Amino acid sequence: MPQRLSLRKEFAMERKNIWETYDSKHLKKLERLNKEYREFLDNSKTERECIDTIVNIIEDAGYRELEGLAKQGERLSAGDKVYSVWMNKSIVMFQLGDKPLTEGMNILGAHIDSPRMDIKQNPLYEDGGFAYLDTHYYGGVKKYQWVTLPLALHGVVVKKDGTTIEINIGDNEDDPVFFISDLLVHLSQEQLEKKASKVIEGEALDIIVGNKPLVVDKKGEDKADKDEKEERSAGKEAVKAGILDILKSQYDMEEEDFISAELEVVPAGRAKEAGLDRSMILSYGQDDRVCAFTSLKAMLDTDKTKRTKCCILVDKEEIGSVGATGMQSRFFENMVAEVMNLTGEYSELNVRRCLSHCCMLSSDVSSAYDPAYAASFDKKNVAFLGGGMVLNKFTGARGKSGSNDANAEYLAHLRRIFADKKISFQTAELGKVDLGGGGTIAYILALYGMNVIDSGVAVLNMHAPWEATSKADVYEAYRGYKAFVEGAEL
Repeated sequence: MPQRLSLRKEFAMERKNIWETYDSKHLKKLERLNKEYREFLDNSKTERECIDTIVNIIEDAGYRELEGLAKQGERLSAGDKVYSVWMNKSIVMFQLGDKPLTEGMNILGAHIDSPRMDIKQNPLYEDGGFAYLDTHYYGGVKKYQWVTLPLALHGVVVKKDGTTIEINIGDNEDDPVFFISDLLVHLSQEQLEKKASKVIEGEALDIIVGNKPLVVDKKGEDKADKDEKEERSAGKEAVKAGILDILKSQYDMEEEDFISAELEVVPAGRAKEAGLDRSMILSYGQDDRVCAFTSLKAMLDTDKTKRTKCCILVDKEEIGSVGATGMQSRFFENMVAEVMNLTGEYSELNVRRCLSHCCMLSSDVSSAYDPAYAASFDKKNVAFLGGGMVLNKFTGARGKSGSNDANAEYLAHLRRIFADKKISFQTAELGKVDLGGGGTIAYILALYGMNVIDSGVAVLNMHAPWEATSKADVYEAYRGYKAFVEGAEL
């Protein structure tokens, strides 16, 4: 028995904390990248904000909008950089390489939606002297984590005449914030006997937006406005009337405008460095904007390559990649066809050849080992904060249901690339096989026959209002994605 134990120890795959491998040059690059990442998170709390931020960045880097070039019939050639946005919630970027597109592309793909609460279409009501906005949670959340936190409201309101009003309340220094109440502990005996999934019900996740009845300024108002306000304030819902008055005066918004609004409730506050050693980042939305940011940076920091490189950042992954802006839509395929048309390569068969010859990293986060809940993980096959970028050969649930399972040849190819560039990576599964699981966009791209594997960054507190990552893992994912777009080819 002692001999067997020693052999197991000898051949066990070594895990390193990659902080120990960096010299001062790498540490400076790491800190610079992570500062930029925190700024990206602060400016990108919704999909629309993410797209606006990305478009500003890539246009400064010389990317041009594909639709305009297609209308002009402009010819594209090696080195050209183009992008396309779909419904302000998904984006795809291409930088053309020297080789024909029929030989495939190197693709980085991630999602930019995150768990949150969405405001319903008829949301505003009053009860017990409070004005509330009714919500519908989005994605997999532990509902009890969202109560008694400062919350912000981000999104757009589109009026009947087409006017778009941008809403961003709660993240500027002078802004008010919102919150969801919880029962005081002194009266919570029955509540605490419930299962965690029932402690806070979905219909109880309504945010408090006001408590003050509408007050009429008899001196400052003109007669028509005064009469209208007096009529509303005299009713049963004077607090709701006060909120409607604020919406009208500050945002030119009527109650019925909620029908055509997209408003998201997200944690208020900026991304922060975490730990006395400042080794981590604590922020909302790191699943999966950490992979979106590092993929974007890898694209921008890579010169022209032999194969065309591509980055696609999509919506709706947290609810199954459905809808017009999710990965299951034809947006990506259509844009590949548009690019091939402008390079003179287009045919339906050539589009199929291109997609089947692609190599892809489906960039999504992985669960990080949490010693406080060690029983949920297979410690030999789990990602650790500070362990480098993560490769997940398969995801899915239990018996690999819903999984993309990358083949061994592709994994070997990636190992060679990362070894050549001295990229630190770790392999992982989400957790113990019978405890659940999760999926990514990988299986959707794999339908084209391309080589795809899940890769990304380990996250602690995944899907919670505040998630934690290691700065070192963010940096290593960026380096790994950059090495991939420069060198992948099967």
